[in-house]
Amino acid sequence: MTGGLGSLRNWLGLLIAVVLVTGALTVSEVAVDASSNGAQKEMTRDQVLTVTLESNPSTGYRWQVIDVDPNVLRQIGDAEFQAADSNRGAQPGAGGTETLRFAAVNSGTTNLMLVYWRPWEKGVQPQKIFNLQVTVR
Repeated sequence: MTGGLGSLRNWLGLLIAVVLVTGALTVSEVAVDASSNGAQKEMTRDQVLTVTLESNPSTGYRWQVIDVDPNVLRQIGDAEFQAADSNRGAQPGAGGTETLRFAAVNSGTTNLMLVYWRPWEKGVQPQKIFNLQVTVR
């Protein structure tokens, strides 16, 4: 087996992503939103943390991970945007929600910090900050 532990982790991350997309296996999800800002969450290694927050990417703002221990939580794929009113068709520039997913890969505790900002603007404070203390058992 070439590639070692890093290769195995990449395979596991890919497997988790495929399972989420296809629904091939039942993976338990821990869902949080803005009301969980500053809270603590416990989860097990077979669970996926789903963070859904208000967003409007047409303004240039987006949620970005600033702090997380990748040995405890690993982001699965890119953030996904869902327009607020998908039933009637989103108006150009309309807001909605952005969802980020994280696989619990090892036992431990980590702070998950997300910031809502325009990544190219230097020296500008984020418009919003989301913090969550996560313990994986």
